[in-house]
Amino acid sequence: MRAVWKLDKAFAKEVREEMPEPKPHINTIATMMKRLVDKGFLQFEDFGATYRYYAALTKKEYTTLYIRPFLSKLFGGSIKDVVAFFAEEEEISVEELKEVIKMIEDKEK
Repeated sequence: MRAVWKLDKAFAKEVREEMPEPKPHINTIATMMKRLVDKGFLQFEDFGATYRYYAALTKKEYTTLYIRPFLSKLFGGSIKDVVAFFAEEEEISVEELKEVIKMIEDKEK
């Protein structure tokens, strides 16, 4: 999804190019994209032998519909607990935490 959001519209080979090494086989990418279409996350334009995909949901819509409820169930609705978890697991650096604080402060202005 990140690759499609970044590219706006993309063929499977373009999505593959956005993936880190080792890159999955193109058939794996095509299967994954078909599943995302089936689940309603992607839509496509048919070009005969190939498809160009685009997001059915914006990143913000996806976050609101799926990520927030997931985090709410996992952490009881506490964003502080989410951040504390990642800090304890060393998944977020001090610099990244400072960036988050700055984002919050900027939003309050």
